[in-house]
Amino acid sequence: MATPQFELADPPSDAISAIKFAPTSPRLLVASWDKRVYLYDTSTAPGRLIQSFEHRAPVLDVCFGENDQEAFTAGLDWTVQKLDLTTGAQTILSTHSAGVKSLAYSPRHSILISASWDSTLHIHHPSSTPALVPATIPLPSKPFSLSLSPSKLVLAMSSRTLHIYDLPSLAALSSQSSQPPPNTLTLTPWQRRESSLKFMTRAVACMPNDAGYASASIEGRVAVEWFDSSDESQARKYAFKCHRQTSAESVDMVYPVNALAFHPVHGTFASGGGDGMVALWDGVAKRRIRQYQRYPASVAALAFSGDGRFLAVGVSPGFEDGREEVGEGKVGVFVRELAEGEAKGKGGK
Repeated sequence: MATPQFELADPPSDAISAIKFAPTSPRLLVASWDKRVYLYDTSTAPGRLIQSFEHRAPVLDVCFGENDQEAFTAGLDWTVQKLDLTTGAQTILSTHSAGVKSLAYSPRHSILISASWDSTLHIHHPSSTPALVPATIPLPSKPFSLSLSPSKLVLAMSSRTLHIYDLPSLAALSSQSSQPPPNTLTLTPWQRRESSLKFMTRAVACMPNDAGYASASIEGRVAVEWFDSSDESQARKYAFKCHRQTSAESVDMVYPVNALAFHPVHGTFASGGGDGMVALWDGVAKRRIRQYQRYPASVAALAFSGDGRFLAVGVSPGFEDGREEVGEGKVGVFVRELAEGEAKGKGGK
């Protein structure tokens, strides 16, 4: 039987930085270091490139907004932009003072959050009338990854620091702050935590049931934690090794875990690593559900569709193979249709 997976036609020409499915359709956005954002229709193989949108610098992150026609982009030109996917119009919402690493939009609170290497968050209200000045929240260190649950923002930074913010408070306070730019807002995080991982955090992803999050590091490990600060809940947190191989010389090869994504229905999660592997995990039962065949390059990004039927895998060469140039044919996006129950957990022990 043929594998229910296909590779998108017309992929980016340089490394992939982010992929995101639309909230209610099989549209897929792909951000790349080739200074473009690509919009695909993935409803039928091999997918169709609807349009690409050129930017001034490599694009580091992309996300959809309140509907399938609105997107937001950020990258090395320091700007956060609104992108109309129908007309192609690009509108600058704010400008940081360094590259913008991560973006996330909360449809429940109608806010867009950007995290920049200038050690700040910008909180935007893109649909507000009249337009509000984006609020700036100073950070103690450089942000590496962020993720939203229905009520929380989890932000992973250097120095193994994690901040968790309450989204309703963030939305309310930023909407009331009306100073001239930079409109700095002093906001104490809901929780401050030290990472359970000993090495640099590469990715964080929040559970869709608003209970907690997973984080991944450059040293082939994933940690699973819960928001509840009670001793009983915190005793449940754990970390495990993954994306490792034993060489012919019996040397343990450790790869970075570059990407995490939670299934929106079953609450299981996928991890993608520098070894070119993607695995599905049941975080509650602490079990691996399955591992897929090796992809042709390092896994750079993962995304589940809004209904959980599809898993998109973005691959592009990492530094794991010792090369500095992108090899031909090594950049691509694979879309896998999941069978009934393929991403369902195995239940508790």
